[in-house]
Amino acid sequence: MSRNPRLSLIYSLLVLCLVLNLHALESQAQSDQPALANLAGRTWFQDAKFGMFIHWGTYSVLEDGEWVMEIRKMPITEYEKLPPRFDPEKFNAAEWVALAKAAGMNYITITSKHHDGFAMFDSQVSDWTIVKRTLWKKDPLKMLADECHKQGIHLSFYYSQLDWHNPDYFPLGRTGHAAGRPETGDWNKYLDYQDAQLRELLTNYGEIGGIWFDGWWDKPDANWRLDRTYKLIHSLQPQALVGNNHHQTPLPGEDIQMFEKDLPGQNKAGFSGAAKIGSLPLETAETVNTSWGYNASDHKFKSTRDLVQYLVRAAGSNANFLLNIGPRPDGIIQPEFVERLHQMGQWLSQNGESIYKTRGGPIAPHPWGVTTQTGNRVYVHILDWPDPVLLLPSLPQEVAAAYSLKDRSKVETAKNEYGLLLKLPPRSADDYDVIVVLELAN
Repeated sequence: MSRNPRLSLIYSLLVLCLVLNLHALESQAQSDQPALANLAGRTWFQDAKFGMFIHWGTYSVLEDGEWVMEIRKMPITEYEKLPPRFDPEKFNAAEWVALAKAAGMNYITITSKHHDGFAMFDSQVSDWTIVKRTLWKKDPLKMLADECHKQGIHLSFYYSQLDWHNPDYFPLGRTGHAAGRPETGDWNKYLDYQDAQLRELLTNYGEIGGIWFDGWWDKPDANWRLDRTYKLIHSLQPQALVGNNHHQTPLPGEDIQMFEKDLPGQNKAGFSGAAKIGSLPLETAETVNTSWGYNASDHKFKSTRDLVQYLVRAAGSNANFLLNIGPRPDGIIQPEFVERLHQMGQWLSQNGESIYKTRGGPIAPHPWGVTTQTGNRVYVHILDWPDPVLLLPSLPQEVAAAYSLKDRSKVETAKNEYGLLLKLPPRSADDYDVIVVLELAN
């Protein structure tokens, strides 16, 4: 049967268009998938479990935390008098990284720019930097990056999207109204400035672990061009993990979900009400005292027991623990922080197998404690249970062996209709966590 040439041509063009459209959709879908290096970075991150958060900037001079410009309603003209007084002559990158390692931490996240807009690195797109505005005139992030690479610690950069200093951060958001900025500005120009600084951080400091964003919440209805910024990061360093402390369910392009001063699923601090737990790696950030930046009057230090138990509860919630320190303006880390970090490292040197490379266990977190798991090994962390016997929910597999992680002594178990009974090993006053190991049958 003969065909109409015109219809055949139309048919061929339709088929071609369909193929091209399918190819375009397939390419788009593939481009939206994380790179293999990124997926590997996520796995490494979940295995690492414990990191050091560092809030350090020119605000440290006033010894009153990182929000001092906003809290004291300081105009820019007054705040710009701080950098000449900021002289971290005792800063020692090797000591900082060594302290993180001694604490059992595997990564560091440090403020490259906080809400005051002050760059703690040698940015070429601004003169509001530690190199240009202080007498010290050095780049601590470069020294820290070099030392992290040397000592085998991953380094990530905190970057504040909020900026109380830049005149193009306009219209103003919820904060920064006392800074004295003009009532004009070019928002897209500010975002270009932000991306230019991120490009510097991603190209001048070697391989980094990720970018930890903060400040989106200041202007939640603004067009932040997140897709463009996130693609910039992933194109320059595919393994770098993007996280944003926006207190929302993760957005496209983000690689980790972060919680501020709360465990996943909790909202005691009041920041996480809008955040649903997603499928991305999780991280919770908390302070040793109550402040992020150095605060000389803040003596409400958490005990080592409290910090270890928070780390354990984070791991049992399938999350990392990012523990913050706020160094002094001279670069010294105060002794109360150093003491607690060393003690946490000592605990991890004995009990680290129940934390590192684990995931949240088969039993959901309870007031008495949590479980973690790796392979067929379940670690039962008993943090607050005074009785000699603990009833657990039934496990999906039979228990082949049960023993104390502390001394490998056998732990007696019994099953009944309500679950699995554990006869707990004795607890001493120095035990932050009684850990029972359950080896499940294959």
